[in-house]
Amino acid sequence: VTNGGKTTLAEKLKKMLPNCDIISQDDFFKPESEVETDERGFKLYDELNALYMDELVKSIRNWMKSPASSGVVTEEPQNICDSLKNTDDVYILVVEGFLLYNYEPLNELWNKRYFLTLPYEECKRRRSTRVYQPADTPGYFDGHVWPMYLKYKNELEENASNVVYLDGRKSQEELLSCVYSDIIQELKKLRE
Repeated sequence: VTNGGKTTLAEKLKKMLPNCDIISQDDFFKPESEVETDERGFKLYDELNALYMDELVKSIRNWMKSPASSGVVTEEPQNICDSLKNTDDVYILVVEGFLLYNYEPLNELWNKRYFLTLPYEECKRRRSTRVYQPADTPGYFDGHVWPMYLKYKNELEENASNVVYLDGRKSQEELLSCVYSDIIQELKKLRE
């Protein structure tokens, strides 16, 4: 969901996990001139066609081929737990974005999937406090952003499995603790 805390959570995880890097779907938006406009004049940014998804997949695959040379900072993470000490051979990529699980070529790449949700009113309130370039036009949230979120969320619920849904109204610390603990458990399984 837009303004659910995806980027904040990813950045906090990066600080806590060893050899962790982030790829953000926002870095793959097409230029405004290439984004379609609907009959109401809304730029259709909340659709897969507004993004260079093939380039995103390529970037992830390139990282997977050579994570050690990807520019990952290997400094000691903050508050590292004992089970992660001496894990120089472990590399973690956090991919954050809003349409990641609706693009089939990506679905074979995930070890874990998290989906932040927000109710309509909270999402709209948060969205209204952000400044976008280009700026949201009047009616854009109700006319495009929210309907597209519901559409893609419904698709996800019908087609994807192993998704952990997180309530974006929880504090950043609660969300971080939940996801961090889950990742630690996943890493322990991989090392067994």
